Amino acid sequence: MLYLVALPLLVYLSFKQKYKESVPARFFLFKNPPFKTKDGVWFHVCSLGEAKALKPILELVSDKDIKITTVTHTGQTEARKYDADVRYLPYEILLPFWMKKQKLLIVLEAEFWYILFVLARYRGTKVVLLNARISDKSVKKYLQFAWFYKKLLSNVEVIYAQSEVDKNRFLALGAKNIEIIGNIKLAGKITKTKEYEKPVQECIVAGSTHDGEEESILKSFIQYKKQVDAKLIVVPRHPERFESVYALMKNYADRNSLTLCRFSESQNFETDLILVDAMGELNNMYAISDIAIVGGAFREDVGGHNPLEPAFFGCKIITGKHFHDQKELFKYVHHVQYVEADEIHKALLATKDLPMSMVEEKINLEPIIQKILE
Repeated sequence: MLYLVALPLLVYLSFKQKYKESVPARFFLFKNPPFKTKDGVWFHVCSLGEAKALKPILELVSDKDIKITTVTHTGQTEARKYDADVRYLPYEILLPFWMKKQKLLIVLEAEFWYILFVLARYRGTKVVLLNARISDKSVKKYLQFAWFYKKLLSNVEVIYAQSEVDKNRFLALGAKNIEIIGNIKLAGKITKTKEYEKPVQECIVAGSTHDGEEESILKSFIQYKKQVDAKLIVVPRHPERFESVYALMKNYADRNSLTLCRFSESQNFETDLILVDAMGELNNMYAISDIAIVGGAFREDVGGHNPLEPAFFGCKIITGKHFHDQKELFKYVHHVQYVEADEIHKALLATKDLPMSMVEEKINLEPIIQKILE
């Protein structure tokens, strides 16, 4: 009934740039047929970060018939880079008509879909949770519905949790067969795709920023630039925000007599402000930057973003205090400043006396994958 009531909204969303592919595929099965074969290894991820985390795993199971489902368009784009049969995960009530039996369904992080799990088990597919977590922000809600999650998790054969805290939270929900493996994102190979010449001035990159964060960063940068010869590169998290972020940056540039360019039009990094309005460039920006302001943690409703990439390239990292979804990764990264949005200027000034960030942990995925595929 809710699906029928929501149809007008779904049709409306189908015309929006962000959802024009994912909504028709997920809610109407448009250009989203079932997998071509049965008895493969099926990975389900939500979005871009989880899709990227698949790379070292897929290298260990390259001889298998691999399938991948995603929820978001950015996750789908990343998944299509692999040698795999890739689909959007349909809305749950459509799964009985779409889903074929596979040998294994490996679900990453916190993608807990009741009908998906029940149907997989009913059709003889082994369900495994990998890199499983329950965030600080969500745990209270999970516990309120513990009776439901106990039923859902009873369909899972084994849970590979990120941390001891996550294991205890799953136990509180009635889950069994839980092992702690750490965060699989530590196994990912971090690379840059292009080589750019590092600017002469101090270079600051604001990576994976969300609405509201760019303004705080721009205000702080304007103050900082009065004291230090620096330039700011802004890489918004979502491509549909490129235009609005550019308008904001232009406003600040005009008011403060700063130069501004779009990365898509000029890649010489000569201006004071640069908007990276292209996908897949964030690591390339970290590689030429001295300081990284990692977005997503200055807003309580986002939960932070991956700090491993800027740490790998030796950036001095500044981020917000709301990094609850990335707490396990930040545990392995040293020399990070955690500040409120109005403290970014102070943190920028403090970087001159701080060492570069670094990562001191690795994870070996091979024994985990071998155990899953037994």
